[in-house]
Amino acid sequence: MRASGNAHENLRASIEVDVQPKNRPETVDYVDGALEELSQFHQTHGFYVHGISIQSAKLPDGWKQRTVPISDPVSTSGKTGLCIEAHDLAASKIAAYREKDKEFVRLLLIEKMINVTILTERIKSLNIEKERRKILLNWVQITSKELGDPE
Repeated sequence: MRASGNAHENLRASIEVDVQPKNRPETVDYVDGALEELSQFHQTHGFYVHGISIQSAKLPDGWKQRTVPISDPVSTSGKTGLCIEAHDLAASKIAAYREKDKEFVRLLLIEKMINVTILTERIKSLNIEKERRKILLNWVQITSKELGDPE
């Protein structure tokens, strides 16, 4: 799989970052207000932060154990952020089933940043209705075939 730094420009195009403070999840509204779109932060840094509760996302079982720690002395001031693993993110995005999310997952597949087999397993572990799961798995199968994926 390809490293995120080499990701297609459309995968890196969003200027919005969704976050939930790990140790103080109740502060999502504060984060949203202080770092929101058109804020001083946005104007200074070129992106904005959306405080969001992780409970609002549909995530596969075991996602917490697969989070990816991100830390850098400069860009994160030595703090560590926990990012949702790519397959878990893709399953969550496809569960929302919005056109922009389907296109995002399609690009992840095209760029080989996610694997169809793993994505399928993650979708199977989502806590969603059986019919909804069937629709999502069907979308992945059709999309994979359209892209010529042998899996």
